[in-house]
Order: sequence, then structure tokens, then C-alpha cells
Amino acid sequence: MKLPRSIAGWTIAVFGVLALVMGALGLLWPEVQLRMLGFEVPATRAAGDYTGTFLLASSMAAFNMGVYYLLASVTEWRVFYRFTVVFRLVTFTVFTIAVLADIAPDRFFGVAAWEGLGAVATAIGLRLDARRAASGDTDATSGGAEGTPSGRDVTSSGGGAAGDVGDAGAAPADAVR
Repeated sequence: MKLPRSIAGWTIAVFGVLALVMGALGLLWPEVQLRMLGFEVPATRAAGDYTGTFLLASSMAAFNMGVYYLLASVTEWRVFYRFTVVFRLVTFTVFTIAVLADIAPDRFFGVAAWEGLGAVATAIGLRLDARRAASGDTDATSGGAEGTPSGRDVTSSGGGAAGDVGDAGAAPADAVR
């Protein structure tokens, strides 16, 4: 597996790995995950209690999301990075409100904080990567202006994906629009 080539890519990769691991944990040991989040785990569940079903669905979604984030990080899909900043801040807000409104236990604020801090870390990474690209430092860790190997911003050049073929022989994700 290729490693991310930018600071923002690393923030996305870390989140991806953790989402993948937490999704797998929820699929394999749902009681452990419920306890980690501060939810009660009764010895038996009442008829019509679909907590397990909901946890199965959300764990599978987290697992899949981890895969998506890892794919985005290895392809340096910068548009996806920017998209996640906005929606992780929305998630932070919704989860924080859930805790403050006593809809979720206090420990659930850790999930909100993780989302908010992750969004801020990715935003800072994007900013630092942009500064690095603007200063002309397009070494392997910066990923170029938009994550392209050549450092050229293909989104404003009117196409040109043919000149921006990466290591794997495919055009970067941002070049295909």
C-alpha cells in the first residue's frame, strides 16, 4: 500500500485506519464498543430492541468509511479532504448537541471531539500543504499543488490529465472530472 504524500493525506489516513478498526470492533465485539461509548449493555434485550441491528449497520458503515478514507489518502484526493472538513465539523456539532441535550451519554462527547479535532487537523494540513506547494517545495511528501506528481493544478489547467499520470499509471482522482 502506498503512503500518503501530504500532511492532509496523513490526517485522512489516520482517521481511515481508526474508522476501519472501530467498525471491525463493532462487528466483532459490539458490547465492547457500546461500553467504550458509555452505553449500557444489559444482560438481555427486550423484544423489539434493535440496538444490535443498528450497531451492526453503523459498524459496517464505519468499516466502509475507513476504506474510503484510506483510498482517498493513497490517491491524494484533495477534493475529498476538503469535503470531509466541512462534514466532520457538522458531525461534531450534531454529536455535541446530542450530548448537551442528554440524548447521548457524556462519554459520547469523545466521538464529537474526535470528529472536530480531525476536521481541524485536516484543514491545517490542507493549509500547510498549500503553503508548501506555493513556496515551490514539491517533494514527495507534499504531493504537489493538488496532489499530482507534477505539482501542476490540473483542475485549473483545462484538463491535461495525460501529463499527470501517477506511479500506478492512472491519472490522479482530481484530474478526472
